[in-house]
Amino acid sequence: MQLLNKHAVIYGAGGSLGNAVAKAFAAAGARLFLTGHRIASVQQTADEILAMGGYAEALVVDALDEKAVNDHISHVVKQAGTVDISFNLAGIEVKQEVPLVDLSPEDFVQPITLTMRSRFLTAAAAGKVMMQQGSGVILSLTATPGGIGYPYTGGFAPACCALESFSRNLASELGAYGVRVVNIRSGGSPDSRIFRDAIDSMPELMATALDKLKADTMLKQLPLMADIAGTAVFLASDMARMITGVTIDVTAGTTAALNYRAPKTEF
Repeated sequence: MQLLNKHAVIYGAGGSLGNAVAKAFAAAGARLFLTGHRIASVQQTADEILAMGGYAEALVVDALDEKAVNDHISHVVKQAGTVDISFNLAGIEVKQEVPLVDLSPEDFVQPITLTMRSRFLTAAAAGKVMMQQGSGVILSLTATPGGIGYPYTGGFAPACCALESFSRNLASELGAYGVRVVNIRSGGSPDSRIFRDAIDSMPELMATALDKLKADTMLKQLPLMADIAGTAVFLASDMARMITGVTIDVTAGTTAALNYRAPKTEF
């Protein structure tokens, strides 16, 4: 079990990806401290982990509130003694599918501001504890627009770029204390809640959209939530002890090249 006896804090644990990552961490032996805006969805994730025979605690924490974040980290240290893993998966609303020139300044700036405030607060809180411990892993998540020009993504793309830069810089400052900081770049998982909801409401449109997204990848398939969760388990484990200050690309190759012009041919 790669994460046996590790204590992991997950923000946004009530979301579909937060749920998948939390259960993967638990299956790898970690003890989970789960947070989110709504206790019902976070508690559901905790209950699923408890049913697996793992340990999980659910609490409401606003990842945009400095006091709430710091108080929760202090609580985890008091309960568990260490904070070994911190992963912020809290959702941020963003207006997309609108040309940049037609966006209001507020709609453009808000996702950047909220993303960076949330990730800064949670990473700083965990980082201070991990520096004293001499160990720990801080994970973050971005998406394809963090590595390639991607039209009609509004403020989401620059938020991804800012987060990847922050992750690198934080890693450069915390490395001397034995703390690793790694970002994961996802291509968007078709089994996540946001995709499932869109598929249910617009099946024909989404079928076309997903085909186009798959065509852009090198592998001609999109990463599932299990692929992101498995990558997170690896990065949080000692197997990745020499990996820090980088973004691990799990976009099936999309940000390395757009591959719609390289279809699979029959032999």
